[in-house]
Amino acid sequence: MIFIDSAVIDEVQQAIALGFVRGCTTNPALLAGVKEKPESVIKEIARIVPGPVFYQLTANSVSERDTEAHRFYSIAPDKIVLKIPATTENMALVTRLVPEIPCAATAVFSGYQTLLAIEAGCTYVIPYVNRATRLLGDGIKLVREMADVIKATGRPVEIVAASVKAPEEAAQALIAGAHHLTLPLAVISALGEHPLSEAAIEEFGRVIAGGC
Repeated sequence: MIFIDSAVIDEVQQAIALGFVRGCTTNPALLAGVKEKPESVIKEIARIVPGPVFYQLTANSVSERDTEAHRFYSIAPDKIVLKIPATTENMALVTRLVPEIPCAATAVFSGYQTLLAIEAGCTYVIPYVNRATRLLGDGIKLVREMADVIKATGRPVEIVAASVKAPEEAAQALIAGAHHLTLPLAVISALGEHPLSEAAIEEFGRVIAGGC
């Protein structure tokens, strides 16, 4: 599936109107960039989006994150997925949440973190593809390693490739094993575009005009 990575309601509406965008991911930075409170934003996104809506926990302590998890899940239990940064402490929290709440390990930068997320019971694992390329040298290689770990465990865990900055990177992530892409609106809009397609359309137009 293709998700939109945004907390701007207008952008989410535009993406869903396209018909092929099925879900939405948010993060603390995106939510901090809008005026509305996170609860209001997530509630409105859940109303608009037909598929999963991802919210990332931000509370300081484990007990506070547990409370936050249940508060946000209650907004739309049929849609909310909790994003939880990949740490050992957080994955221990996941083991207590997953019987009730679907969770995604986010900011995953290694195969071994993927393994722990799987064992903890995460439904999704989220690598930051472009950031991994900048910091580790090859974000696509990271996706491939994560996909190999999932295959080795035989668990039904899915990769949501985030931090994808271009259509080419989106396609490479899927080839490497990502199951879903979460993209900013600009990248979603660019997926259907190519200079040669535009040239072909113009050529067809000239042929039609000449025939008339």
